[in-house]
Amino acid sequence: MIGFNKIFYGWIIAVAGFLISVIGLGMRYSFGVFLESIEVDFVFSRAATSSIFSVYMLLSAIMAVIGGWVMDKYGPRKITLFMGLFTGLSLFLTSLVQSPWQLFLTYSLLLAMGTGAIFGIINTTASRWFSKKKGLVIGITSSGGGVGAIVFAPFATYLISSFDWRTAFMILGIIAGAGIIILSLFLVKEPSDLGLFPDGVKPDLRKNKHLKNNPNPPAAGISLGMAWKMKQFWFLGIVWLLLSLSLHMIFVHSIPYATGMGVSPIEASYILSLLGISNIPGRLVIGKISDIFGRGNLGIFCLLIQFASLLWLLASSQLWMLYTFAVIYGFLWGGAGVIITSLIGDIFGTSQLGVIMGILSGGWAVGAAIGPAIGGFIFDVSGDYLIAFGVCAMALITAAFLLGLMLKARKTPVTS
Repeated sequence: MIGFNKIFYGWIIAVAGFLISVIGLGMRYSFGVFLESIEVDFVFSRAATSSIFSVYMLLSAIMAVIGGWVMDKYGPRKITLFMGLFTGLSLFLTSLVQSPWQLFLTYSLLLAMGTGAIFGIINTTASRWFSKKKGLVIGITSSGGGVGAIVFAPFATYLISSFDWRTAFMILGIIAGAGIIILSLFLVKEPSDLGLFPDGVKPDLRKNKHLKNNPNPPAAGISLGMAWKMKQFWFLGIVWLLLSLSLHMIFVHSIPYATGMGVSPIEASYILSLLGISNIPGRLVIGKISDIFGRGNLGIFCLLIQFASLLWLLASSQLWMLYTFAVIYGFLWGGAGVIITSLIGDIFGTSQLGVIMGILSGGWAVGAAIGPAIGGFIFDVSGDYLIAFGVCAMALITAAFLLGLMLKARKTPVTS
């Protein structure tokens, strides 16, 4: 283990988690760039091509649960190393496929094994290392997906235009696999493994007899069986599913929507970049605010303004309007995401947070599978995205209502 004597190691965890998210989730959010190339090469319908991503996300839901359980048992380092291997292998083999069905193995299955559990593992680890600054730090680690969209969507577009989609996947596979493997070596499960305390602050042992006798006590928290019986568990899972349904329909179909309006592919790819760019300050600013003023009502506000931004998208007819939508929606996607992630740690504690986070992020993955598939189906039937994006808007207004119900049902959170 590399020594960082003057820096609390939790910040090393945060940086490593952020970069792993940049790479792994950047690969995920770049699929929309490949959509039309794969569609043309294999003579797929829009719905069939979207289903490659949908199957990937469904499998990611399973991998998120398995990954959370393995992480609680063995820690984040080993599992993340193997995930890096599968991510690189997935993208490299996808560049070699010759039949459409092979994409469901090389991309949908192997990439799910490589990236399906990334969000849960990184943010569970961050939650164990921080308590008072949890919102801010989860804002940092979870913003990696947004940065990944900024970096990898235009980069993938450049590779496709300069070479072809197969070469683009091959290059991305080498970068992603090597990057995640190297960064996994910096991950440590919890502060007590290094003789440290959350936030780097040693408690006053004179005021706490229990800590005096046991300076590294087990993490506090609710068991999975107890969480399963709580209304908050189901409310958060459904809210995450609905938020994800909306977000991933936008990620996969916003570029085809823009090019259908006459926007060039490179200009359209900047929509994903703006979603990613605005996501970063959204997570950091709203995460910090939530540490000070609380999370619940702020989360409802984020969802309602996202709903309004989708109404703006439906009325958009020019490129600047699409870019404006991307900035507003991305900022509030980031804010809502960090609030929900932080609420999970606040409510359920850290002792079995890996598997709880894994199951709940499985709801996120299911939403990500449903959203693009619904969007592709509606487009094939109607020939446009009006109804599809209307479904996105209704998902968000429903999520805001359910989050409000969850706040009424919420019990005293478990401290960690």
